[in-house]
Amino acid sequence: MNHTNSPKIRRVAMLSVHTCPLALLGGKKTGGMNVYVRDFSRELGRQGIIVDVFTRSQDDCQPRIKHDLGNSGRVIHITAGPEKPIPVDQVANYLDEFTAGVLAFAASENIQYDLIHSHYWLSGLVAAKLRDVWQTPIVQMFHTLGHMKNQITQSNSQRASAARLAGEYQVIATADKLIAATPAEEAQLIELYSANPDKIAIIPPGVDLQRFQPINKDEAKKRVGIPCGDTNILFAGRIEPLKGIDTMLRAMALIQERCPEILHNACLAIIGGDPWADDLDEEMARLQQLRTDLDIHDLVTFLGAKDQDLLPNY
Repeated sequence: MNHTNSPKIRRVAMLSVHTCPLALLGGKKTGGMNVYVRDFSRELGRQGIIVDVFTRSQDDCQPRIKHDLGNSGRVIHITAGPEKPIPVDQVANYLDEFTAGVLAFAASENIQYDLIHSHYWLSGLVAAKLRDVWQTPIVQMFHTLGHMKNQITQSNSQRASAARLAGEYQVIATADKLIAATPAEEAQLIELYSANPDKIAIIPPGVDLQRFQPINKDEAKKRVGIPCGDTNILFAGRIEPLKGIDTMLRAMALIQERCPEILHNACLAIIGGDPWADDLDEEMARLQQLRTDLDIHDLVTFLGAKDQDLLPNY
């Protein structure tokens, strides 16, 4: 896509079918991918590229079109299935309706896109349907892979479905280009899915240097209420088995058992989710019970979701 003889890209259809890039961060299904799509779309806009992000409507009170991505970016909510949050795997039942909605929107505005950039396997399936009509190339990024999830899952209920695995194989075979965030992901695509290595480009996610930059540790600790002499060990992300938070808890217990002096005035802070909900989600409840079972209540604290403007101080 970056060859000198490639046509100039002026307008991109960004697909984030199952989750909105403007959704509140820190929830069970909102995290890194939301940030990636949101900030990447804004940066493309700053580069002079027009971006329309298509996502499934989950709230009929939301405006159909939101201009929250800068002057050159829009988020377009497409009605596909019930306009409320539903389990991710159920979104697959409404992909034809979603595709029809995107095609209708583009036709109504007489828009032609130069590139389809799809995120996650559900979006990849939609991208293939759009390409059949638009004859537009597809760049696909998965963010998570079903086979990798299945290697570390805690129970059968958390395993990636057969439909997801089949969908991933289909998307990998049909996309024009695959983006891997790391060399490890590139290897997973090749070894687990038989992806064509020539189609893969490794592009590490960027960092917002306006938000994340070196901060004096004592000043940062004061802002978030941590005593300056204390050691803060941090996890920030979605609370789900794929993240391996239980490994961190067990590591803290082992250190407490074998080298307790290391943990003097130390704490593992876990940012994400809602640890105070009346009805805890399964993984949050499991982790809190594990903390109790390991007797490390004084070493581990669940802080819930934090505003991104405060997060760098941790």
